[in-house]
Amino acid sequence: MILPAIVRQHIEEGAVLAGTRDALTVAPHINLRDLRVRDRRLAAHLDGILVAADEAWSLCMETVSELPYSGTFVAGVRALDERHSSRLCELLVIATSTPAARDGLFAAMGWSAREQLQGFVARLLMSEDHSSRVMGIAACALHRVDPGLAAAHRLADSHPLVRRCAIAAAGELGRSELMRECASAIEDSDPDCQFWAARSTVLLGDRDRGLDVLKRIAVTPSPDRARALALTLQASELAASQSMLRELAEDASQIRWVIKGGGILGDPAVVPWIIRHMSDPDTARVAGEAFATITGLDLFQGFEVARPEGFESGPSEDPNDENVAMDPDEGLPFPDVEKIQAWWDKNSHRFQPGTRYFMGAPVTREHCIDVLKNGYQRQRILAAHYLCLLDPGTPLFNTSAPAWRQQKLLAQMS
Repeated sequence: MILPAIVRQHIEEGAVLAGTRDALTVAPHINLRDLRVRDRRLAAHLDGILVAADEAWSLCMETVSELPYSGTFVAGVRALDERHSSRLCELLVIATSTPAARDGLFAAMGWSAREQLQGFVARLLMSEDHSSRVMGIAACALHRVDPGLAAAHRLADSHPLVRRCAIAAAGELGRSELMRECASAIEDSDPDCQFWAARSTVLLGDRDRGLDVLKRIAVTPSPDRARALALTLQASELAASQSMLRELAEDASQIRWVIKGGGILGDPAVVPWIIRHMSDPDTARVAGEAFATITGLDLFQGFEVARPEGFESGPSEDPNDENVAMDPDEGLPFPDVEKIQAWWDKNSHRFQPGTRYFMGAPVTREHCIDVLKNGYQRQRILAAHYLCLLDPGTPLFNTSAPAWRQQKLLAQMS
């Protein structure tokens, strides 16, 4: 017996969990174990929808119209589980005209197992519609499968969105033989293609032209700035990174970026300066994260204090307040400066100035794998980058994949 009220509850709860998952994969307070717990809850609701068979589809489509991203995710997983071609085509039409629905379908393809994508993704890749080709390439990249980047000349596709997706995939798949094509794409007429080309060339081993482009993006306001800053500092020599941050520090308005960069830089010589910025509520949390990135200290384990009284950040409840920007430090703890200073006084002898440290140790493959197992999501993203930088041609570890898939891969890497 199918109970519509129960089915609707599964769909609504699944949509809510799917809607928050993207934010969790880049959260500073979520680790792989946390993600596994949440993914199990989401999977349980998705299983409940699947059991409902055809009774659930109309309810799924109602959710798509109300919540384009998370509704399409739920419906997409359902259709892929059943390998239902007509329903997948129905979702594809919606995704083509609705960006949020397109992203939801991307997420559904990343969640589903490879076997459930066979056939459907092949048709997407052969489509004359550029949106379909983008989805096909993205689906393959999420599973670290080559969508025929070289054979189909996808990096030279006539549409910039397809080129952008293919260029990004080349770096994430570790396709070193496509380095020349990625380097050429740095001169692409599309600015987004330029960024992804620079990122891919650096992941594939370039330390010249691609790194120069990333550095330029890293010091100027843009949607790609945070990603560019992190990878630039990780891939550059310590002296070059220090010089870049010194130049950036000349502008007082860039202090948050300098603190964040200091943590990624990893030189313990900057730690006393970082600790001083923990006393300012505006920079305390980002300074705490930078300290943790260098030293590996988990501030959530007894090194945090309550939110300062009267301190406000992010959107307020005042309808006349024009500031609607989200709190950039959401999820980060306010550091206990006295305890952290005491910890540093006791442990600083373990850190050699002029050496790059990441999460308490020099950067090695074994250490980065350990961070992927035990670190928080932002730290895990940095660890995934380091694995590519240490061994160019290594596929980029997907820290957004379903937690059980990540754990299986990590078990194989150990």
